[in-house]
Amino acid sequence: MASDPRPMRISVIGAGAWGTALAIAAARRHRVLLWSRDAAQAQQMAAQRRNERYLPHAVWPDQLAVTSDHAAALAHAQGGLVVLATPMAALRERLAALAPDSCVFWLCKGVETATGALAHQVAAGVLPQASVGVLSGPSFAQEVAGGSPTALVAASADPALCELAVNAFHSESLRIYRSTDVVGVEVGGAVKNVLAIATGIADGLNLGLNARAALITRGLAEMTRLGVALGAQHETFMGLSGLGDLVLTATGDLSRNRKVGLLLAQGLSLDNILQKLGHVAEGVYCAETVTRLAHDHGVAMPIADMVSAVIHRRIAARDAVGSLMRRDSRSEGL
Repeated sequence: MASDPRPMRISVIGAGAWGTALAIAAARRHRVLLWSRDAAQAQQMAAQRRNERYLPHAVWPDQLAVTSDHAAALAHAQGGLVVLATPMAALRERLAALAPDSCVFWLCKGVETATGALAHQVAAGVLPQASVGVLSGPSFAQEVAGGSPTALVAASADPALCELAVNAFHSESLRIYRSTDVVGVEVGGAVKNVLAIATGIADGLNLGLNARAALITRGLAEMTRLGVALGAQHETFMGLSGLGDLVLTATGDLSRNRKVGLLLAQGLSLDNILQKLGHVAEGVYCAETVTRLAHDHGVAMPIADMVSAVIHRRIAARDAVGSLMRRDSRSEGL
């Protein structure tokens, strides 16, 4: 259980599946206000006491409320914790709306497309005085909302903020680990989505379990190379936000990014795939940016390169696999 069980006031900004799931988890012990930008959705959730659109079967605790009033949501969290549960593309805007002294975690896993910035770099430019961090790890929203055992990592340069995350979320079903390696946790969260698309492509082409294992293993090496080049700690990628999240997202049937790969292997266009999903799949939006970041730092990421090429129809999925297999032999290390 949490080391400091005192009740908190928590605002979760973003009523998608993951934001709703964490709001449910936190509201089992704290007063939580969930913000939806869609007023009609907020009214429906308030009336039905569930998120019919994203998590229709999840039971809401009594201490969970919902609003579409952004100012009210932020006021609720004064002296408490703000959790930003929006896609990476909306992070800059949401950070800009916060008070300078806010305590905030974000859940998004990606890279800002226009700038190539990781989330903490965006925060440093927008909200330099705030206490900020990232909450990440292997987690499907449906299971967290249902109380299935899950472990996450809270990463921040501020140890006190990590303690807030423990107090907010640590419970009998949700275990929170602490880390100071914000770069490593963010790189793991972003790159695993790209690699999950790769494994989805391999599975969609019926390449077998050997191919899946090879892609996950060599993908982990790519992720680690990039992270270390950006200043991350090598060991972070052996943990929850690296290997753990990669395995879950690359193999789990609830993974949106894996689903993208499966549909790409069928030859569907990206527009059709995104329409079918109805959810954000961050790997689609950050694949090109991740590969550009790797090239800028002299990091070889051939799997990520091929995913980006397939997404943008520069190469067919099966030809991308052939290109990877024809690469020269080398030592196995990173």
